[in-house]
Amino acid sequence: MPGIAGIAESGRSTLVEEMLNKIKHRGGAGRKVIEVEDETLGIVWTKSQESSIGNQISDQSVRDYVDEGHFAEACVKNGRLMLMRDPLGIAPLYYGKTEDGVLCFASEVKALLEVTHDIHELPPGCRYDGSRMERYFCLQKQPPSDETPEHIAKELYLRLAASVEKRIRGDVAGSWLSGGLDSSALAALARPHVETLHTFAAGFPDAPDIERAREVADFIGSNHHEVIVNFDELLAVLPTVIYHLESFDALLVRSSITNYLVSKAASKHVPTVFSGEGADELFAGYDYLKSLDISMLPDELIDIENRLHNTALQRVDRSASAHGLIAHVGFLDSEVVDYALRIPAKFKLYNGMEKWILRRAIDEKLPKEIVNRKKAKFWEGAGVSELLAQYANEHITDDEFKDERTLLNGEVINTKEELMYYRIFRRHFGDLTDISWMGRTKGAPKQ
Repeated sequence: MPGIAGIAESGRSTLVEEMLNKIKHRGGAGRKVIEVEDETLGIVWTKSQESSIGNQISDQSVRDYVDEGHFAEACVKNGRLMLMRDPLGIAPLYYGKTEDGVLCFASEVKALLEVTHDIHELPPGCRYDGSRMERYFCLQKQPPSDETPEHIAKELYLRLAASVEKRIRGDVAGSWLSGGLDSSALAALARPHVETLHTFAAGFPDAPDIERAREVADFIGSNHHEVIVNFDELLAVLPTVIYHLESFDALLVRSSITNYLVSKAASKHVPTVFSGEGADELFAGYDYLKSLDISMLPDELIDIENRLHNTALQRVDRSASAHGLIAHVGFLDSEVVDYALRIPAKFKLYNGMEKWILRRAIDEKLPKEIVNRKKAKFWEGAGVSELLAQYANEHITDDEFKDERTLLNGEVINTKEELMYYRIFRRHFGDLTDISWMGRTKGAPKQ
C-alpha cells in the first residue's frame, strides 16, 4: 500500500524525504514531495498504482488510496493542513506535533518518530486540522431486515461479488487463502473474472490451513503457492515482523508472522491480493459470541468492528505494505458493511453455527467441507498454536517477568510471550513513554 508523510511547514522537503525513507517499503515505484502554501507533503507509491496516480496525489494533497472508500489523506484546505481517514481505518494514519507545535503526519509511526514523540492515531471516520477533531462517520446499529434468509443470502452474495469484481484490475489477481470460509469465499468470487488467480497459504507442514487451502485451490482452479515454515524461521523473522507491525500485542504479533511470510511470497507474483478480514466481525465468526444473549450481539459486533483498525487490519496493512503489496478487504466494502448491519442477529448465529447467513450466501461456490468449516484462529490454522508462548515461558524467568512487565506509562505486559515481543519492540523504537496509539486485543489472556 502507498505511504504518506508530511509537516505543516514550508521548506521541509529534506525532513519529509527522511520520513519517506522510513516507509519506502510501502512504495518502490515512485515518490514525490510537494510544497503547498505553508505545508510540505510527501508520498511513495506502488507500481500497481502508477496508472491511477491521480487517486494518490494532486497539487493540494497526498493520499494513501487502497481502493474505493479505503484511504488516508492529507490535503490543504483554506490554508490549513487537513488529515482524513476512511470510515473503518483500512488505511493507517498517525499524527503529532513537534516541540514547536507544528502538525505532522505519517502512515506509520516509524516515520513520525523522525519528527516527534508526540504520537496519536487518527481514528477511523475522522478529520483533523491540528486543532479540531471531527467525526464524519460512525458505525451504528441498523433496524433489522424483515426479509427471508433466502432473500438476504442472495442479496449478500450479489454485494460481495460486486465488491470483489470492482477491485480486480487486469487478467491476473491474487488472494491470501487459509482454507477458511472468508478467504475462500473471496478467492472463489474472484476466480471467474481473471485468466489467472494466484492463491497463497503459509504454515507448518501439517497445518490445517495448508491442507484446506489446497482443497479450495483445486476446486476453484487457482495457481496455488505454499510457504512451508518451521519454528526457527518464525523466530528469525520475528524482529522484522515487529518492526513493520509496530506492536507488541501478543495475539496480533503471533498472527502476523505467517501473514508476513505469505505476503513476501505473494509480492513475487502479484501486485495486489484479497484478504478475508472483517467477515468475523460482520457475521459473528468468533466462538465467544455464542455465549452472549442474542440481543447483545449487534452491539458487540459493532464494538469489535470498531477495533479492527489497530488489530487485524493493522496486521493486513503492515504485512502487505512491508513488501509493497496492496491488500483488498472485500468484506469491508461500504455496500457490504451497510447490508450486513441490517441482517438480523439470529441469521448470523443460527443453531450454534457462526456466520450462518454468509455460509448460505456462498454455499454453491465452495466445497461443503469448506462452507461448514469451523472458525480457527489465524495462528492455530497455520500451525503456530502456542509454540511462541511456550518458547517465551522457557526463556523468560518469573523474576524477569515481574521486574519488566510494568512499562514507563503504567501499562502492564500481559504474558511472558508479550514481554518477549516488547523487548524487540523496544530495541526498534526505544523507551516510548506514550504508546496509547498502539491497539491491544480485547480480552487477551493474562499470566
